[in-house]
Amino acid sequence: MKERSILKNKYYLYLTEFFSGVSVMAVELGASRLLAPYFSSSQIVWTIIIGTIMIALALGNLWGGRTADRNPDPDRLYRRLLLAAVWIAAIPVLGKYIILGISSLLVLTISTHFLVIAAFCACMVIFVFPLFLLGTVTPSLVKYTVDSLEDNGKVVGTLGACNTIGSILGTFLPTFVTIPAVGTAVTFLLFSGILLVIGLAYFFSARTCWRTCLAAGILFVLCTLLGGRGGFAFWEKDLTYEGESVYNYLQVKETEDRTILSTNVLFGVQSVKMKQEGLTGMYYDYALAAPVMAGLHQGTAGRVLVLGNGTGTYARQCTRYFPQVQVSGVEIDDKITQLATRYFDLPETVDVTTYDGRAYLQAVDTQYDVIQVDAYQDITIPFQMSTVEFFALVRDHLAPGGVMVVNLNMHSDGEGSINQALCDTIASLFPYVSTVDVPGTTNRELFAAVDGDPVQWLAQRRAALPAGELRDQMERVSQGLIPYVGGAHILTDDKAPVELLGMRAIDDLIQQELAYYQEIYREEGLSGLLNRF
Repeated sequence: MKERSILKNKYYLYLTEFFSGVSVMAVELGASRLLAPYFSSSQIVWTIIIGTIMIALALGNLWGGRTADRNPDPDRLYRRLLLAAVWIAAIPVLGKYIILGISSLLVLTISTHFLVIAAFCACMVIFVFPLFLLGTVTPSLVKYTVDSLEDNGKVVGTLGACNTIGSILGTFLPTFVTIPAVGTAVTFLLFSGILLVIGLAYFFSARTCWRTCLAAGILFVLCTLLGGRGGFAFWEKDLTYEGESVYNYLQVKETEDRTILSTNVLFGVQSVKMKQEGLTGMYYDYALAAPVMAGLHQGTAGRVLVLGNGTGTYARQCTRYFPQVQVSGVEIDDKITQLATRYFDLPETVDVTTYDGRAYLQAVDTQYDVIQVDAYQDITIPFQMSTVEFFALVRDHLAPGGVMVVNLNMHSDGEGSINQALCDTIASLFPYVSTVDVPGTTNRELFAAVDGDPVQWLAQRRAALPAGELRDQMERVSQGLIPYVGGAHILTDDKAPVELLGMRAIDDLIQQELAYYQEIYREEGLSGLLNRF
């Protein structure tokens, strides 16, 4: 082993181990934010990220230990740190293009489990190599820090503690500080820069490998200059706003007739504001049947609660068509509420609480005439807001004659589908349940009540509406409403596999959308596909 003066200072070696642990966790959390806009941040995607990273670290541990025994040259370890630093710095520059390239290839060749396979392949290509290199750090440092068998337990324990403490810091800093403050790209650059400094400090003290250090420094500077250019949706032009919060990637864009919020890139619209006041043409219009069912259309004062307020589309519609009603919203992401005020004209009369929807219901005693449940985490419903225990809370917070309306965001039918599970769960608590499909979308609205049939309520009460767009819309809803008979697929706090069920539904939707292009590719090849564009 080469004698380097800097290696005689064990604090430097402990510092190397510490920041290695910091970087591993920072990259893992950065990976979730990089993949989420394209594949969601569901438990399934998290499982892929964690599993892939653990594989990389395990292989790095094995290979690092063997190479340290064969050739305990510390130059090799710190060259690997420089390489890992440059690779991580390049992720903001190249990562999104790699994800889209992999997705484009897979979309033409696979027929099932697209999101899972695409996320796994992207994770393997982007993250395995740098984390494999970081996995070599611990076994290599053991070789340099252990002087004798008398204190080897203490030294190895100290290294492990440094790595663990670093991992703790690397867990909290990106989530609560760097990603909300400066974004995912700068987070990658920040922690890769720390690794770069560790490696450069070693080689500067050893006065060797100048060319390697210069190349690493130049590449890092290039990545820094290029990494902040372009957003996740790099093909989008003239976005009104693009940013990140603790929970979401956020994107606001304008069209001729509406302002749109998306909390990811590939999975549609989360909230909308029409520039000309009126109906949206979306599922919010169908959900307006709930206040009519509850009798709030005749000037009756009442309360409406929106769980998953977003930028307040439904709250704004309720204040427009039922001005005497008091509307409250619950939204877990405070940044979205800020955007609601800034870009979506959220009425000042709408009181929004920054909280989890279920926790909010547990904390208040207020009863509501209408409760809308529209809480989504990317493409799936948060499991704690899909279970029989949650819907029991909603039921208990309904006033007499009250109505719950739930947005089911997927036309997913058949035995064992997510919609069947949600409908069965609700029907186990509410004696009256009906659903209506929203034409031209993947949405379905569910209405549930305890004291009477919402279908009959709407049929009886819509006639009292003045002639106009709301009355016409209620006619459409009434014609499409179908009573639902519950079954045995009950989701509970103990068992609610909404991520798997939701991913299956999304997979079906993707295949329906892409079947036409896949058929062209199979019959005419890539040239035939390109000729269609």
